[in-house]
Amino acid sequence: MSAIENIPAMEIQDNGLLRFLTCGSVDDGKSTLIGRLLFDTKTILADTLHAIERTSKKRGMEAIDLSLLTDGLQAEREQGITIDVAYRYFTTGTRKYIIADAPGHEQYTRNMVTAASTADLSIILIDARKGVLTQTRRHSYLTHLVNIPHVVVAVNKMDLVDYSQEVFERIKVDYLAFAAKLGIADVRFIPMSALNGDMVVDRGDRLDWYQGPTLIDLLEAVPTLHADHQESFRFPVQYVCRPQDSANPELHDYRGFMGRIESGMVAIGDAVTVLPAGRETRIKDIQINTQSLPQAFAEQSITLLLDDEIDISRGDMIVKTGEQPKVTKQIDAMLCWLSESPLDPRRKYLIRHTTRDSKAMLAGIEFRMDINTMEHQTAEKLAMNDIARVSFKLAQPIFADSYAENRGTGAFIVIDESSNNTVGAGMIL
Repeated sequence: MSAIENIPAMEIQDNGLLRFLTCGSVDDGKSTLIGRLLFDTKTILADTLHAIERTSKKRGMEAIDLSLLTDGLQAEREQGITIDVAYRYFTTGTRKYIIADAPGHEQYTRNMVTAASTADLSIILIDARKGVLTQTRRHSYLTHLVNIPHVVVAVNKMDLVDYSQEVFERIKVDYLAFAAKLGIADVRFIPMSALNGDMVVDRGDRLDWYQGPTLIDLLEAVPTLHADHQESFRFPVQYVCRPQDSANPELHDYRGFMGRIESGMVAIGDAVTVLPAGRETRIKDIQINTQSLPQAFAEQSITLLLDDEIDISRGDMIVKTGEQPKVTKQIDAMLCWLSESPLDPRRKYLIRHTTRDSKAMLAGIEFRMDINTMEHQTAEKLAMNDIARVSFKLAQPIFADSYAENRGTGAFIVIDESSNNTVGAGMIL
């Protein structure tokens, strides 16, 4: 036996994938924070680093402008702002990350909602000089609306207030008072300077009064959305696989149901119910490509084989017996209107819920939310970026959970049938 074979195998820690969102008011330093994360975790390619160094020098900057890593559009670089959502990917060796950098302007609220819909954690930046602003409250409300479970308030630009603990504590008190009204439970506060790197990846030596974790320490430890696998099993069917290959006896009678697990887990032998038919059967096999698995979890794309021959097609849903969602033709929801054309109560729209489409009519608008004041206002129509509580009547039933219980089966989009554009995004109440 060689010396190498005598070395015990090291267990590689894997904390899974974390999707997080950065948001806040204009010029709070969101893009710089992401650039600092990428730079200090050494995940920037050499050619990318050289490119932003050259651009920074052309602008007369002595140090590298890290915001250039995320502000990729020409208009963003010219104005020094974020317009569209920018996605960046990096890994620390123990966890993979997907970052969504949301724009700070009010007119891009719809972009922020889109980015937040898949996030496990939200980083809300606050400029230490300015404190809690209207846009801070707006993004906090949207974070709560789309049910992001963890919120980190990053009090940035501490270098511009002499790293004052008093300023940090005052902002913390102000934000907690607002968060209590919304019902935001899990909030962490971190003082930092994204420009200089204090408390982002390295602790630095100018915030010694803060004893909590750095941002990267917190990101490494926070649980992901599906971490405990205790959610109800939801499997919307995307495609029915029937090879019907007469030359291969094994594939002649093959009937597999393909799709992505939206939540929960499933194992071979589990009793399941097929909706809307309500037929019960058991899981015969779970496959990825040609490999058989004993069990599968949320966000895995798999093929299910069942014990019994049941008529199943795209748009149907397989759930565990006894854990059925609500089957309904009417939904009450919070709706974010994304289109420049206003919502027309007289028109028919198409609602896409998981893999199921249904024609729908607006049944009513209960109120429109004024995000600045948190007041409920009466409304007969919705304009772009409006958020309102509405109800829809559907031509076909959907299999829905409330968004608070299950983000996968509690969300839907509204489609304009004439243009096939997505015009709204909803969260079922």
